[in-house]
Amino acid sequence: MTYEQIIKDLTNKIYKPIYYLMGDEPYYIDKVTNFIATKVLSETDRSFNQTILYGKDVDLGIVVTAAKRFPMMSNYQVIIVKEAQNIKGIDGSEGVAKSKNINPLLHYAENPLKSTILVINLKYKSLEKNRKLYKILDKTGVILDSKKLYDNKLPDWISAHVASFYKKIDQNASVLMAESLGSDLCKIANEIEKLLLVIPNETKVITSDHIEKHIGISKEFNNFELQKAVGVKNVLKANRIINYFGKNPSDNPMLLTVKTLFDYFVKILIYYYTPNKSKENLASVMGVNPYFIDEYIAASKKYSVQKVINNIKILRQFDMKSKGVDVVRTDVGELLKELVFKLIH
Repeated sequence: MTYEQIIKDLTNKIYKPIYYLMGDEPYYIDKVTNFIATKVLSETDRSFNQTILYGKDVDLGIVVTAAKRFPMMSNYQVIIVKEAQNIKGIDGSEGVAKSKNINPLLHYAENPLKSTILVINLKYKSLEKNRKLYKILDKTGVILDSKKLYDNKLPDWISAHVASFYKKIDQNASVLMAESLGSDLCKIANEIEKLLLVIPNETKVITSDHIEKHIGISKEFNNFELQKAVGVKNVLKANRIINYFGKNPSDNPMLLTVKTLFDYFVKILIYYYTPNKSKENLASVMGVNPYFIDEYIAASKKYSVQKVINNIKILRQFDMKSKGVDVVRTDVGELLKELVFKLIH
């Protein structure tokens, strides 16, 4: 099930006996866990019927024993197992029980107690679909496989998250946040929610100015602006940005700059070799928002196919240099100046 489906069912008080929340994106795993922890039972019932266990402190036997208890003066009890990735056999492997070659969770999942809501919070690990446990849980419980968002999906996710607070964010601001904060949804959500606390209520649209003022991300000196400057061969602007990066290397790691530019030129190459150059198709093939397709079209007029290929090679070389391989100079500013010069000329 998707996160949205799970939350909809929970809101409608449609409960399943087991929630197996797994994957590489902790944001949705924690959102579902917190919803169940705060919304299913009343505050009074939580005192007697809600238990939080930690994977490093328990084994499957303890978890299943807790799940088999009946609630006290309530229709449900909630058992939440955090850090479940630390529990041996949580993935359904056999040979866990000491006396028998059987997995207690596997056995319990076949006939779970209807009055128990067991939440297994399993981060950075997944249950393989060919496991018997997966097939059983698919029938008796709920499985959430929370996957990392691709970078090109982040601006839309940011826009949607802002919209959930009845606000809007302009496209440049959402891209600026995505480019500067990375793909950690928890971090992005926290920054958005902090931002919404300080901007005036009458402000309907979040802009790059708000991002710069309240989050501390420069709207002028960032990888997104550098990418645009290089794309149109604006030497002056590109050098102003890399000079800023050179003076603030900890806030602007060279490795991230090289990766951003590498991805940029790869997308330009994809543009060249895509027969159907409609904006919708290009956006799909290149993995970018249609709003930015014009920038790639403009860049393709500045850079030939051969130059794009050469730039990708150059960026591979500087990726190694950024990691200290085959480089005499270690000054980030000087390396970036050399890189930008070679890309543009």
